[in-house]
Amino acid sequence: MSARATPFVADDRVPLGVLFMVLFCLTAPLIDVAAKMAAQHVTVSQVTLARYGFQVLLMAPLMLVWRQVWGFSRTEAWLLLLRAVVGLVSTYSFVAAVQVMAIADALAIVFVEPFILLALGFLLFGEQVGPRRIIASLVGFCGALLVIQPNFAVFGPVALWPLVTALAFAFYILVTRRLSRGMAPVAMNFHSAWIAVLIMAPVLGFGAVADMPLLALSWPAPVVWVQLVCVALAATVSHLFISYALRYAPSATVAPLHYLEIVSAAALGWLFFRDWPNLLSWAGIAVITGAGLYIIWREQSLARAARATLPPGR
Repeated sequence: MSARATPFVADDRVPLGVLFMVLFCLTAPLIDVAAKMAAQHVTVSQVTLARYGFQVLLMAPLMLVWRQVWGFSRTEAWLLLLRAVVGLVSTYSFVAAVQVMAIADALAIVFVEPFILLALGFLLFGEQVGPRRIIASLVGFCGALLVIQPNFAVFGPVALWPLVTALAFAFYILVTRRLSRGMAPVAMNFHSAWIAVLIMAPVLGFGAVADMPLLALSWPAPVVWVQLVCVALAATVSHLFISYALRYAPSATVAPLHYLEIVSAAALGWLFFRDWPNLLSWAGIAVITGAGLYIIWREQSLARAARATLPPGR
């Protein structure tokens, strides 16, 4: 199969897709653990640069071994550029949040992303959004406020960074869906990574010349370099897991499993940092998860109803 071929989802491979999604939920929070550790010693900007820089080094051999397509069209170039930009914003915002916040709290706020996608679908593509999904979105945002409130009281505006992540990641998902029609996951992530490095390098160079602390680069201790490499390694592995999850199983099947990431994030946050969401945060997490699962269920119901109205053979 060529790198640009659209994979066929067979029923007997759906369990494999579910397995890959569970592996994603177990490994993705490791990105945040390593980033939180590294961000105690270097700037958020340096963590962000390292996440993409080391990812390029890790994925280049995969491009060669799996004989991925190195070139891309002009349209794909613009989409890759946009994906790199929103990916940088998403990464920077989340690292800035987990630098001080509990990982599970920050992740819970980011999970308002499905509601933002609904709004973007309506505003950008004119997709119809019924009252039940609007109500579910409002309920989800109320859940996010339950998580934000205690964190805002302790950390201030830093607690709003995950909302920036959610908005940027919503655009990231839209661009990724568009690119995935003609580009394999490995190639997409490799090209996005080196473009992100090209964007970040001059920004950090300017920060060094202008003596801007937020954009400062440093040469940390060896253990911090290990942490920075682990950020990229966890990102590379987890994103490959979710790519293969969607390769072997329909997105409607694996999407509800994404909320398992909250469990692993809370467990790892406690294991490494003794961070544990308080009762108000857990209430918000439950509300966000419930509203998100309802949105997913509603999307599946509408998709099934739409397919049922198609003429036979279509």
